[in-house]
Amino acid sequence: MSVAEVEPEIPEINYWQATSRPLTSLVFVLPMLAIYEAGILLLGPGAIRNGVDVWLRQFLELLGLGQYFLLPVLTIGILLAWHHLKHYPWQLRPTNLPLMAAESMVLGLFLLCLAHFQASVMQMQIVAASTGPEVDVTTKQVVAYFGAGIYEELLFRLMLIPVLIVFIQGFAFPKVIATFAAMLISSLIFAAAHYNLFVPGGDPIDGYTFLFRLSAGLIFASIFALRGFGIAAGSHAMYDVLVAFS
Repeated sequence: MSVAEVEPEIPEINYWQATSRPLTSLVFVLPMLAIYEAGILLLGPGAIRNGVDVWLRQFLELLGLGQYFLLPVLTIGILLAWHHLKHYPWQLRPTNLPLMAAESMVLGLFLLCLAHFQASVMQMQIVAASTGPEVDVTTKQVVAYFGAGIYEELLFRLMLIPVLIVFIQGFAFPKVIATFAAMLISSLIFAAAHYNLFVPGGDPIDGYTFLFRLSAGLIFASIFALRGFGIAAGSHAMYDVLVAFS
């Protein structure tokens, strides 16, 4: 008598575990990615393209890879590859997505409150965590901020932090120390990337806004480490949108 083989059941995971995984993050950010890329094409020359988007495309062009849709395809591919390499089950619970949007909004509001507190202490102007010229057209701003949420988190958190962790661990530092150091270094680079001292077309260097952007970078790095790419990108975009309308 043969016993039928039964596939092992995949253990149930909670909201916090499920939403920190790359597949759920990808599905969550796909609407933002689609709005940004479609908005850039539809708005034409008047669109505000995110600075990191421009840098990444220029880098790909140097490699002879100038196809327009290659960057969003690579973004999707990186998240899918990350999910595969982690050996996560290919499960998705759609009911988690609106909760992720609410969580991103709460975290964006928290960062806005922090910005108002720091502004009152330092008597500085509240700035968006992303760079870009001031415009009067709401649509252009929202499109640009979705791009900032995705591509800045892609470069400064998803790509840079793991590379820095591996590099620092190469000097025999424990992973915990390497992780904290990577978060700090990536946040310093994130803050510096907004100023004309380091990049053409950036803001004039200012100690107060630099300190805030450094603080924002550390918060986004912490969100990325604890909650994954999707929530980090969502909270980044929500903060920038809230600043535009506050």
